[in-house]
Amino acid sequence: MALADLAVPLLQRFPPEAAHRLAIAALRAGWGHQALRVDPRLASTVFGRSLAHPIGLAAGFDKDAVALKGLADIGFSFIEAGTVTRRAQPGNPAPRLFRLRGDHALINRMGFNNHGIEPFKAGFAAAARVPGRRIMLGANLGINKEGAEPLVDYPFLVQEIANDADYITINVSSPNTPGLRDWQRVDRLGAILGAISQAVPTHPPLLVKLAPDLDEAALPDLVAMAVEQGVAGLIVSNTTLARPEGLGDSARSEAGGLSGAPLFNRSTRMLAKIRLLAGDRLVLIGAGGVATPAQAFAKLRAGAHLVQLYTSFVYQGPAVIERIVAGLPGLLAQYDAAQLTDIIGRDADRLAELAP
Repeated sequence: MALADLAVPLLQRFPPEAAHRLAIAALRAGWGHQALRVDPRLASTVFGRSLAHPIGLAAGFDKDAVALKGLADIGFSFIEAGTVTRRAQPGNPAPRLFRLRGDHALINRMGFNNHGIEPFKAGFAAAARVPGRRIMLGANLGINKEGAEPLVDYPFLVQEIANDADYITINVSSPNTPGLRDWQRVDRLGAILGAISQAVPTHPPLLVKLAPDLDEAALPDLVAMAVEQGVAGLIVSNTTLARPEGLGDSARSEAGGLSGAPLFNRSTRMLAKIRLLAGDRLVLIGAGGVATPAQAFAKLRAGAHLVQLYTSFVYQGPAVIERIVAGLPGLLAQYDAAQLTDIIGRDADRLAELAP
């Protein structure tokens, strides 16, 4: 077991943000190394990088790109750092992060707390330029709560990180920055993408991270616009403002975005619907409620090329990566598939009918 795994029960005794700070410190100190045995059938190539397996870390954990080496050492095949904004900001007042232990969920209203693009860029570049780097690095970009100009700020941030990122995610779906989700509208998102293309003609592959609360009627136009604008992919999905029936923890009434197990069906359904609309024209990254090999496999069958973890990583530590990676090969036999890539989108039509 990695030292980070041994520390997980101890970290759970601390308040959530304190535990997060301690986890980042431990990863920076190199306490989390684990050597994974990875079946070669799990390999794929995405955005020009060869990945040993499809399991990565979602944005929100390493907001300032300070622990990327430690996160790579515990076994993620790709890491999305951020969300970073143009200027440093403290985020929303604490408390702003809540564990719903019995629901295997979190609620956060962090509000893009980060130190701004300059220190992020330095940490990100240091990790990206390591000789022989094997992991893929993505940068998740957002806007400040005050004084933001999305048509200026997103192109600026893309320019700042373009030399080092393997891909860049435009985050217009966090529920914790007022007005941000309005930029998911086709016309407004198209304006952002157009401004980026005009200001930064050459840049890494662009992805857009979507909210699971989008009206499904908007998806056909959104997918069509993304393809037309040259978007490389979509991340499905961010946290939800919905509160599904059955949540038992007293923190369920807290404001903010819900992540973890209660989000699995909603996000997987949306992922499958987008796969049916986009086919192979977009790279899809599935996020939301993945904690087991079967759940990761379902995301792939729904259409995901890659899968991101967050809440299960918070609760289980690095062991969750090893469990999922070790469990995926056995699931391939059910589909008579030679490679994991053979099952991408295989059940999108069925999973599009999941109850949200």
